[in-house]
Amino acid sequence: FGSRLPLGPSAGRRGGSDPTSQGTCAPSMLSKALSGARNGRTFAVIICESRRGVATQVPNFLKGKAVPSSSSTWYDVHNPATNEVVAKVPQSTPEEMRQAVEIASDAFKSWRLVPVTARQRIMFKYADLIRDHTEELARIITNEQGKTIADAKGDVFRGLEVVENSCNIAAIQAGEMSEQVASDVDTYSVRQPLGVCAGICPFNFPAMIPLWMFPVAITCGNTFVMKPSERVPLTAMRLVELAQEAGVPEGVVNVIHGTHDAVNFICDAPEIRAISFVGGNAAGQHIHARGTANGKRVQANMGAKNHGVILPDADKESVLNKLTGAAFGAAGQRCMALSTAIFVGETQEWIGDLAAKAKQLKLGSGTDPSADLGPVISPAAKARIEGLITSGEQQGAKVVLDGRSASVEDYPNGNFVGPTILKDVTTDMDCYKQEIFGPVLVALKADTLDDAIAMINKNPYGNGTALFTSSGANARRFQMDVDCGQVGINVPIPVPLPHFSFTGSRASFVGSTNFYGKSGVHFYTQVKTVTASWKSEDKLQTVMPTSKD
Repeated sequence: FGSRLPLGPSAGRRGGSDPTSQGTCAPSMLSKALSGARNGRTFAVIICESRRGVATQVPNFLKGKAVPSSSSTWYDVHNPATNEVVAKVPQSTPEEMRQAVEIASDAFKSWRLVPVTARQRIMFKYADLIRDHTEELARIITNEQGKTIADAKGDVFRGLEVVENSCNIAAIQAGEMSEQVASDVDTYSVRQPLGVCAGICPFNFPAMIPLWMFPVAITCGNTFVMKPSERVPLTAMRLVELAQEAGVPEGVVNVIHGTHDAVNFICDAPEIRAISFVGGNAAGQHIHARGTANGKRVQANMGAKNHGVILPDADKESVLNKLTGAAFGAAGQRCMALSTAIFVGETQEWIGDLAAKAKQLKLGSGTDPSADLGPVISPAAKARIEGLITSGEQQGAKVVLDGRSASVEDYPNGNFVGPTILKDVTTDMDCYKQEIFGPVLVALKADTLDDAIAMINKNPYGNGTALFTSSGANARRFQMDVDCGQVGINVPIPVPLPHFSFTGSRASFVGSTNFYGKSGVHFYTQVKTVTASWKSEDKLQTVMPTSKD
């Protein structure tokens, strides 16, 4: 197991059931956790044994402390490779959610006055702590989300890059100045923090997405309330504990849990000024509509259908390797997964070789160091993915590689779907129109690059796309004409480094400005413009001041 789970005094209880019915941690560890809770301290997460049926209750994180929830509604957190319950997460009560916002609001009064250089120094230490705890965080991710340890480390590292970029926030947050706009008059602008901000996170990147949000927000001077996915709450809890260890003051970052009730609370709470969301389209549209109706800023990264276009002049072996990794890595549970390939001209003959390469990938538990991809998040996700494969077959697509019957030795209850390739797919099929979010690549045909571009632009999503070619002219035409927010040229997953921003567009994004980079800082700050006059002589003036004065 090796994961670290937060423990509260009521660990093991679900809706009033016997705490011992689900098993416990080693007595000395449990005693330590209970002692920490009784003394009101932030207790470090306790390493628990991996036993069948053993689970611990996940607390809220309020004012720098792990606070057990008094909720009567709890959700199971499963290991996707075994479907064993590894933790139970509450629907935080209305009182607990209200307390989180009030704590954050109160903390903002002093945190906003902390010099930006001091906030940056905390981020420097936080980055070091994340780097030092990468292995531990990766194992927590694998235990609750299922991805391989190697991929989980990548999850942590891509989030770490955003934390590192936050160490330079003073330069990004700096305002502008124009001197002598009129006689003895200067105008300058500053970017001030908004106040309390909130984040609603998905299951597929338990570390990266939270780290897209709260480090940027708090380094800008805001305070934060985070709701991690109820499917993967443990990583977020460990991240905020490390933030506390780095020196983030009590109350600056708080964590609540739950599903619809928690989301709606965040959308409605008057103290919350801005909401960051990553997830599906239905939830994203709901949060945007409800949040903006309540006067909040919202940034929402949503669904995707990322197309890769393969031209005949591309390097075949390189293309096959990149397509295989981008389509099937992380079991396809990436918003930037290359889930759709458009084979132009004679490259359609490459599909068989692609299937042969994908067939070599090893499906297994995330803890297996030789596994290339792990399970999908839940039995429901597995059923949905397999249903879309079947619907494609029924609607006329050919299954070149079929992962529906995949199984993994010693993991009979895991949510495993093997790499799958459908060819002869058309744009009216459900497997094309819907985001599958699994290890499935749908292959379409096009006669020309222009046909491929038209196909991409007709699709409602605009997260990312990639072109594989050796022609600079074709590459330039593609990047100019394709209507997607992130374009890769011989790069299958074109996610930019944090000093840029994540720039998904069209149906893949709704809201004010994009995540991290300059856009992220702009999202979490408000411009204030100051015009100041310090005249050596004052005289009565009744006309509009101009630069002539």
